[in-house]
Amino acid sequence: MLRSPVVVSHLKAIADLALMHRLPAICDAYIAESGGLMSYGVNQVEISRSLAEITDKLFRGAKASDLPIRQPTTFWLSINLKTAKALGLTIPPSLLAQADQVIE
Repeated sequence: MLRSPVVVSHLKAIADLALMHRLPAICDAYIAESGGLMSYGVNQVEISRSLAEITDKLFRGAKASDLPIRQPTTFWLSINLKTAKALGLTIPPSLLAQADQVIE
């Protein structure tokens, strides 16, 4: 699922419905913390810092057209092992080793 205000405001309900129907819910928002299988997306801390830096430059008089376009460079992977077990899935150790957060 892609992040949207509707998805983010109903993460727990979506995760519960997905588990009830035995579907692995994966989203770029924080669905793993809400009971979904995985969350994978941009690092929100990095995005917030970048936004603050750009805002500061604009307030100091920089022209928006002079500022470089930035893209995320780090991503966040969260895996919910409790949900994986409930779905009968085995998460490969190589994927678990790459996760930033493993929820047990």
